[in-house]
Amino acid sequence: MPADWRTDLGRGLEVISSRAEALARFMSDCSRLAKMPEPSLAPVDIAACVRRVAELETRLPVRVVDGPAAVVTADEDQIEQLMINLVRNAVEASLNTGGAVEVTWHELDDHVELVVRDEGPGLPDSANLFVPFFSTKPEGSGIGLFLCRQIAEAHGGTVTVDNRDGAPGCEARLRLPLTQLEAENRGRGVRRA
Repeated sequence: MPADWRTDLGRGLEVISSRAEALARFMSDCSRLAKMPEPSLAPVDIAACVRRVAELETRLPVRVVDGPAAVVTADEDQIEQLMINLVRNAVEASLNTGGAVEVTWHELDDHVELVVRDEGPGLPDSANLFVPFFSTKPEGSGIGLFLCRQIAEAHGGTVTVDNRDGAPGCEARLRLPLTQLEAENRGRGVRRA
């Protein structure tokens, strides 16, 4: 046997191990895409949800700018996961530039719109952001925003990510319908305390 056979064998086993781990991650990601559970709907207080998500992030302070009192009918766990993904993306972008992250919300007719703003480098192209397994990050799996869109649509909502106008970074916007009672009260000028 050649003298370097142990070295070659070791390198070969490392490649096999690395590819096996990558394949396992890929299969896990595929499994997560295929098993999106139906939302378990209940009233969700937007302010409380946003604050919980902001407190989870430890790499960078997330500034919460309070919006109006708003309640949506949603699966709280799924909406929190969606928000965690959006905030995580914003923080990762802002860490690259030393920028900040802000989360706020406001009403639009019978919807509430949550906005996550970052001061990262922005996006060179946003055309494929919601395509499964497409990522602009070297270590990204490409399923985060795809899952965000699936969750938003399962709740009758939408999610978009675009470069900010007149400022560095991006804005992720999640639009969800207000609960029927909340929307009716807004239409009659009734405000929750």
